[in-house]
Amino acid sequence: MADQSRIGSDWNAEELDAIVADYFTMLADELAGRPYVKSHHNAALRERIGRTAGSVERKHMNISAVLVELGLPTIDGYKPFSNFQDALGRTIERYLIANPTALTGDAVAPRWRQDGQSHSAAAGLSELPAIFVDETPPPPGKPRPTRPDGLERLVRKFDPVARDFRNRSLGKAGEALIVDFERRRLEKLDRRDLASKVRWVAQEDGDGAGYDIHSYDRQGNDRLIEVKTTQGVRSTPFFLTRNELSLAHERPEHFRLYRLYEVARAPRLFKLKPPLEEAVTLEAETWRARVG
Repeated sequence: MADQSRIGSDWNAEELDAIVADYFTMLADELAGRPYVKSHHNAALRERIGRTAGSVERKHMNISAVLVELGLPTIDGYKPFSNFQDALGRTIERYLIANPTALTGDAVAPRWRQDGQSHSAAAGLSELPAIFVDETPPPPGKPRPTRPDGLERLVRKFDPVARDFRNRSLGKAGEALIVDFERRRLEKLDRRDLASKVRWVAQEDGDGAGYDIHSYDRQGNDRLIEVKTTQGVRSTPFFLTRNELSLAHERPEHFRLYRLYEVARAPRLFKLKPPLEEAVTLEAETWRARVG
């Protein structure tokens, strides 16, 4: 039964802590393939905190909006709703500090991933998830809406771009998936000879080549693939290194950037080809500094 005195009032810290923890519990179940019932969670929260069903539903949607900004997966069906109080961001901040694996994905690792590798590579299984290839990548050039100060501070603290860049387990999982994807693609084109030659360059030779995977097109021409992987949505930004951009300029007919997103649930992919400046909006992030 809803507490009439709370209708229309801001949620307090105890209520926000309860619903944020509940959201991440459902999210972990969803990404791990464990069954759960949203209405049961909603009812349990209403019993505990005295809010209406609609209020609980909207707050779950508010949490989705924050997680999208943080480049994290969200619960399917809770469409992001951005009109939320600053206290929600502070609550999510407290939760992420106390539960850092929610940021790295270790707590909700994709079922096809083990220690940064695909199941087929790590466990000898033959099946990887199908990748949905998005033929309409997000258009560049649209200015990012100004975030409220509290949300901007939160995003800077848990920067999804830097976090994805540092997360080698996530990056290797994405690369392994694309190696398999490219081999299957060439086999479907009746080019098993080329499929057998696909190389995971970043794994075999280390970073520094400006691309991760050496593959081929149907005619046998080189396809130099740089893979960018995120748990977030397709508009989640990513780092592009000077080396990668230089290679795209030097070999535009061969270089391809594969953006893997929503990998914690069901991997989706869009592809970019040079000139990358026409496909993405480049923003200066860091500078090399020297003295003397």
